[in-house]
Amino acid sequence: MAERYEAYCVKCKAKREFDGEETTLKNGRRAAKGKCPVCGTTVMRILGK
Repeated sequence: MAERYEAYCVKCKAKREFDGEETTLKNGRRAAKGKCPVCGTTVMRILGK
């Protein structure tokens, strides 16, 4: 179930909206991970608690 998130794409140097999956990082934080719709680079956004 993909949701809409906004993250900064390092390759495009711009904020992009992407469809991402929510994952848990090693330290227990939640994050959204997906692909930039323009260039295809992996983008991540750390979410709140």
